[in-house]
Amino acid sequence: MMNMKTVMGWVVAVGMSMSLAASANTMRGAKADTEKVAEKVAAGAETVDVKSALMADGRVDASNVNVDTMADTKTVVLKGTVPTAEQKAMAEKIAMDQAKGYKVTNQLTVAPKR
Repeated sequence: MMNMKTVMGWVVAVGMSMSLAASANTMRGAKADTEKVAEKVAAGAETVDVKSALMADGRVDASNVNVDTMADTKTVVLKGTVPTAEQKAMAEKIAMDQAKGYKVTNQLTVAPKR
């Protein structure tokens, strides 16, 4: 039969082991959360960079262009309207040049100005 001191030692050892395991899981979770936040910040920066590049480029009327960036899929999505097919293609090229490492999905619609 074990004495009380031995039992208490085992209880403490098991408790510490469980605590360390939980702590390791928490640290992994915190690291994963930090990585996700960093991805979202980078995606937000891509959104701003692409929209700014579109607005600065005189070949594209970007006044009706919306830029969304999906951090989880590393995708830039262009939505909205431009007046010509040439501007639609140019907007996609600008987005691709600006968002290196991101896939660009061009959902722009051509709607000539009246």
